[in-house]
Amino acid sequence: MHRISEITKRDILDLFNNGIEIEEYFETKKVTYLYFGRMEELEFLKRLYDLKSMPSLDSRFSDAESDIRQHTVNNNDYPFCWVFEDERFQLKDGSDEVYLKFICEIFHPTVRFEKGYWKKFLDEINKLLQNDAYELYPSEKISNRDIYGWRIFQPEENKMFIPYSQRNEKAIKEKKIVLSIKRSARNQIYQLLERYNEIYRETSETGWQYNISTSDKVFNDISQFYPPRCYNDQKQYVETNSLQDFIYYSSPNCVMDAIEFYEKYNRSNDFEMEINAILKLNGIALKLCHGKITSTFDIPIKTGIFTPIQEAGLKELLQEATKYYDEGNFKNAVEKLWDAFERLKTYYSPALDKKESINKIIRNMGSNKEPYKELFEKEFHELTTIGNNFRIRHHETTKTDIEDNRHYDYFYKRCLSLISVAIQYLDSGGML
Repeated sequence: MHRISEITKRDILDLFNNGIEIEEYFETKKVTYLYFGRMEELEFLKRLYDLKSMPSLDSRFSDAESDIRQHTVNNNDYPFCWVFEDERFQLKDGSDEVYLKFICEIFHPTVRFEKGYWKKFLDEINKLLQNDAYELYPSEKISNRDIYGWRIFQPEENKMFIPYSQRNEKAIKEKKIVLSIKRSARNQIYQLLERYNEIYRETSETGWQYNISTSDKVFNDISQFYPPRCYNDQKQYVETNSLQDFIYYSSPNCVMDAIEFYEKYNRSNDFEMEINAILKLNGIALKLCHGKITSTFDIPIKTGIFTPIQEAGLKELLQEATKYYDEGNFKNAVEKLWDAFERLKTYYSPALDKKESINKIIRNMGSNKEPYKELFEKEFHELTTIGNNFRIRHHETTKTDIEDNRHYDYFYKRCLSLISVAIQYLDSGGML
C-alpha cells in the first residue's frame, strides 16, 4: 500500500535531521536522535537489508555494503540520513510496509539508545503516521523491553470502554456465563490491586491541585455504569468506596470490571502478566488481554501475531476481524476474517499468481515435509469450500445461511487457527 504521504515522510526525515523541541526542567531545548541508535549505521542497515546482494552506486565497488562502508566509514562523505532518499532502500517511493518496518527497527531494543530521546521521537513519529492511518505499538517484548510493530490506526477517542459485567450483561442474566471466585483468589487479586494503587497529583479545572489514587479513579470509572456495591454483614448489597470490600464482597463479574479499569492505569508495567498468573493459579478460565477480560476458550488475535505481516491490507482486515469479534459481532468478524483468508492466498502476488502463492505458503508452513504439506493443503481447500458453500459475505444470497452465532464462532476459530499459523511463515517481502 501507499498511504503514507510524501509530506509525512518529509516531516519524519526532518525530525531526524533537525531534532525536536522538548520541555525539560522548565526550559525548552532541542534534542536529536540518530536513526541507527547505538549501532554503527552500516551495522543497522544489515539488520534489514542484504547489502551484499544490492547494487553499488560507486563503480569501484561491486555491492552496496562496500559502497556504503567507503562513504560512511572511510570517507564519511554521505549526507546525514542519506538512506531515506536512496532509491535502493525503497524508503522514499516504496511501499508503506517497507517504510514501516524500517521505522520500527529504529526503536528495536537492540538498536535504540535507551538513555537517548528515542521515546520522544517515537511519539512524534506516531503522531505523523496516525495522519495516514498507521501507528507503531508494543507488539512483543524481549528482556522485558518493548519491541515495536506497526498496525492500522483505529482511533478510540470517541468510543466508550464498556467493562466486563456490562459487555456480558445478557449472557450473565441468561446464566451462559457463571463465574465464581474463591476467597483466597479474591485476596490475591486485592493484594495485587493494592500494590498497584498509586497516588497521582492532578489539577482541577479551577487550578486546584489534589491527590487521587488509582482505586479512586477506578471507582469513578465504575460509577459511570453502576454504583460500586458489596455485601455487608447483614447480606445487604450496599454502596461502598472501599477497594478491599468491593473485591472481597461484590459480584465476581464486578471484580473483573475492577481488574479491567486497573489495567487502564497500568499499561506500562507487568500488571496484565501478574493478574493472569493469579487467574490461572486459581483455575479461573479468564484472562486479561489488551485491557479486556476474555475467556481462555476464546482465541482472539494476539497483538504480536501481526508482527510478521508485511502487507497492510491483510493486517487491516485481521484488525477489523478481531475488533468485531471482541464486540460480539460474529457475522462481521467472520466476513472480515474470510476476506483476510482470501488476501492471504495472494500474499506473494504479483510475483506469483494466486495458485503459486498458496503453494509457497503451504510449503513454508509444512517445512517441505509431505505430511504437513498435505495437512495444510487440505485445510486451505476445506476452508475455501466453506467460503464457497456458506453465506460468509452478506451479499452472497444464494449460499447456505448461517443463523446460529455458535456456527459463526466455529467458522471464525477454524479460519483463524490456519491464518495465525500461516502468517508466522510469511517472507518479509524483500527485507531480511
